[in-house]
Amino acid sequence: MAPQIRLEMIKKLLFSLCTALLLLSCNGSGPSHKKIQGEPVPLRYARNLSMIRHDGVTEVFIRNPWDTTKVLHHYTLYSHPDSCRHLKHPGTLVQVPLRRAGVFTAVHCGLIKELGQEAAIRGICEIEYIHIPSIQEAVSEGRVANFGNAMEPSIEGIMDVQPDALLVSPFENSGGYGRIERLGIPIVECADYMEFSPLARAEWMRFYGRLFGQGERADSLFQSVEQRYLAMKAATDTVSHRPTLVAEKPYSGVWYVPGGTSSMGILYHDAGASYVFADRPKNGSLALSVESVFEVAQQADIWLIKYNQSQPLTLAQIKADYPSFAHFRSFQSGRVYGCNQDNSLFYEETPYHPDRLLADLIRIIHPQLGIAGEKQYFQPLK
Repeated sequence: MAPQIRLEMIKKLLFSLCTALLLLSCNGSGPSHKKIQGEPVPLRYARNLSMIRHDGVTEVFIRNPWDTTKVLHHYTLYSHPDSCRHLKHPGTLVQVPLRRAGVFTAVHCGLIKELGQEAAIRGICEIEYIHIPSIQEAVSEGRVANFGNAMEPSIEGIMDVQPDALLVSPFENSGGYGRIERLGIPIVECADYMEFSPLARAEWMRFYGRLFGQGERADSLFQSVEQRYLAMKAATDTVSHRPTLVAEKPYSGVWYVPGGTSSMGILYHDAGASYVFADRPKNGSLALSVESVFEVAQQADIWLIKYNQSQPLTLAQIKADYPSFAHFRSFQSGRVYGCNQDNSLFYEETPYHPDRLLADLIRIIHPQLGIAGEKQYFQPLK
């Protein structure tokens, strides 16, 4: 067994033991007289998620990504009220399948739609960031409510919808969810974005599938995603040359780039690139000075940029903003690629379909591998 796989198995075992011990004091109600017995849902990649099936319910434990010694949230998913009455410490009870959900993020809207449960989306936040035509149409026709800003959603709008649960993104030191916590509606904390690899985040679809009564469908979907991803990664593992790659562009004097151990950093490696900041271990973004990135970016073979604007980004626009960037090797060779997130489904699709993004990257980095299909997200800048 490879050392890395052995290490991951040990981490998963320790997490399961920690969640079981933490249950003893869950909700401050004293020790539990019922041990957690049942059948664990086998998860291969996710570190911050654990699920156990027993006695007609599924208990879900979300590890706190910012303090991994603690449980961020404990849920009990149940179909019939009688199935959870015996539980001493059920955490937050969520009756499934959800029929009326409030979904605060575009990425989860995309997954719910793919699982065939779009009709269960009854409220959303920040329609301007959701590029799914059917949801935009449903909001404009009043079939789906717009709760407004995800940080300060409309309480009146939520009360009008009366959702079964609210799917939100947690943040470190957020101080809670304010007034919506007092509504008595289960808050599902979607911490998948804090996972450590593309497949780990994608595996959370198996939890969300169970929320909407689509557990088997979500399991099957993830298996397909995993198989495609690993097959393409295997093709790049044997490449003799890894082109150097730099990402993003400056914003307000700061150049934010993916950390070497972030999902994007891992994707660049799995696509067969030599990412210039691969040696900077960080799960999120690195905030660097323009000068420090410039030193390595000017010699990179490939430059990938994600941006948001109504019109496509052009090389002329980059040159006008930063004349010295026109001397970059990637600029001179025409290997600068942009992904306009304002008119694509990048955010809605790629978190749960890293296989699609990996295919896009390989088509750019190693076109000789002949990955079938056209580029979906990144296009060469004109």
